Amino acid sequence: MGIVRNQSIKNSISFYIGMAIGAINTVIIYPNVFNDHPEHFGLIQIIIAYAIVLSTFSSLGIPKTFIRFFPAIKQKGQLYFLSLITPLFGFVIMSGCYLFLKDEILHLIQASDLLRDNFYYIIILVFFISFYDVLTSISRSFLSAATPIFINEVFLKLYSLIVLLLHWFDYLDFTAFLQIYIAGYLLKFLILFLIQIFNKRLTISFSFSDLNLKKMLSFGTYVLLGGASIMIVTRLDMIMIGTMMDLEHVAFYTVAFFIGNAIKIPGKSIFAISVPLLAKAWEEQDFKKIQTLYEKSSINQLIFGGVLFLCIWINIDEVFSLLPLKFSFGKWVVLFIGLAQLFSMSSGLNGAIIVNSSYYKYDLVTNILLVFVTLLTNYILIPIYGINGAAMATALSVFLFNFIRLVLIKLKMRMQPFTLKTIYTVFILFVIYLLVTYLPLSGIVYFDIIWKSIVVFVIFIPAVLFFNLSEDITLLIKDLRNSFLS
Repeated sequence: MGIVRNQSIKNSISFYIGMAIGAINTVIIYPNVFNDHPEHFGLIQIIIAYAIVLSTFSSLGIPKTFIRFFPAIKQKGQLYFLSLITPLFGFVIMSGCYLFLKDEILHLIQASDLLRDNFYYIIILVFFISFYDVLTSISRSFLSAATPIFINEVFLKLYSLIVLLLHWFDYLDFTAFLQIYIAGYLLKFLILFLIQIFNKRLTISFSFSDLNLKKMLSFGTYVLLGGASIMIVTRLDMIMIGTMMDLEHVAFYTVAFFIGNAIKIPGKSIFAISVPLLAKAWEEQDFKKIQTLYEKSSINQLIFGGVLFLCIWINIDEVFSLLPLKFSFGKWVVLFIGLAQLFSMSSGLNGAIIVNSSYYKYDLVTNILLVFVTLLTNYILIPIYGINGAAMATALSVFLFNFIRLVLIKLKMRMQPFTLKTIYTVFILFVIYLLVTYLPLSGIVYFDIIWKSIVVFVIFIPAVLFFNLSEDITLLIKDLRNSFLS
C-alpha cells in the first residue's frame, strides 16, 4: 500500500487545492458573476453535463479497457493505437448524428433558445474530453495518476477562475467568455498529450495482430454501456432540471450540489491509484490483495469523507448565508447528496472490483437499473419538490445502486469492505456531531465556520489514532510528525 499512500498524498494535494479553487468558483465567484443572469451559469453547467455524457459514448469504453488489459499486453504500441483510433471513430459518429439530426435532438431535450444557440460547443468539448480520458488512463496505468489529476483539478479550475474574473470585471462579454472558457479543455488536453510524448508513452504500432480484439471489444462494450449509465446518472438530475424547469434552477442546483458533492474529493485520489493495482491483482489472481484494497479503500474514504461531510453540515446555515439571495437555498440538496456520496465512498472499490472481475457483465445490469431508477424518481420528484426532489432522486438511486453492488460482490466473490472499524467511525462521527451542535456561536459567520471545524478535527484525529481506524492514515500522521520533528 506504499504506492497507494504516496500517490494518494500527491493526488489529495491536487484534489484539495482543486476543491478550494472549485469552492471559490462555485460558491463565491459564479453566483456573484451571474447574479443578474443565472441562466448563463446554468448554460455553462448544461453544456458541460451533456459533453461529459456524450464523451463517454464517443470514447467507446476505451479508457477502462486500456487499464484492464494494460498489465497483460506485451505489445503496448498496438494497445496505444487501438486506444487512440477508437475514440476518433466514436467522435465521427457522434458528430454525424449532430449534423443530420440537430433539430430533432434539440426538440427532444426541449432546449431553450440560449442552449440552441450554443449547442455546438458540446460537440467541440466531446472531442477533447474523450481523448483526455484516454490519456488519463495511460498515465494511471503507469501508476502516475497525479499528473492528469493536477491538470484537471488545479490547472483547469484556476484557468476558469481567471476567465471568470475577466468576465466579472467586464474585460470579456459573455460570448468571448464562453469561447475562452471552452478553450481551457483544449489546453488541458494538449498539456497531457505533450507530457505523454515527453515520457515516451505513446509509441504507436499500426497493427492489432497481437491483441485479443474479440475479448477487448466485448469487455469495452459492456464497460461503455456501464460507464455511460454512470455518467448519465451523475448528470441526469441537472439535465432534467434544465428540461423540466429552466436554466436558472440549474444554476441554483449546481451550487448546492457542489457543496454536498465536495465530500467525495478525498476518495478520488485513493480510487485513481488503487484501480491499476486492483487490475494487476486480478491478473495475478491475488484475492488476498483484492480484499485488502477493498477494506482499506472503504475505511479510508469513510474517514476522509465523513469528517468533511460533518464540517459541511454543521456549518451549512453559515455557508448559505454567504451566498447571494437568489442562490441561498438548497440546504436539503446538500444533505441528500452528501449522505449519498458518503455511503458510496464507504462502499470502497466495489465498481472497480466488478469491472475487473469475470463478473463484469453484471456491472451493465446494475448500471441500467440505476439509470431507470434515477430517471423515474427525478420525473416523479422534481415536479413536487423542485431541486430538492432532484437531490432526493439522486440519493435514492445511489443508495440502491451501491447496495446491489455490495450484495453482488458478497454473493459471487465472498468479499465485503466493512469491518468493526466502520461501525466505530460512524459512531464517532455521530457523537462529534451531537457535541458540536451545542457549541456557542459568536454571530460572526467566518469565525463560527472556522471555530466549529477546528473542534471537529481536534476531536476526530485523536480518535482515529486511538482506535487505529486506518493503518494508512496512522502511518501517514506518524510520517508527517517524524518529518516535522526531524
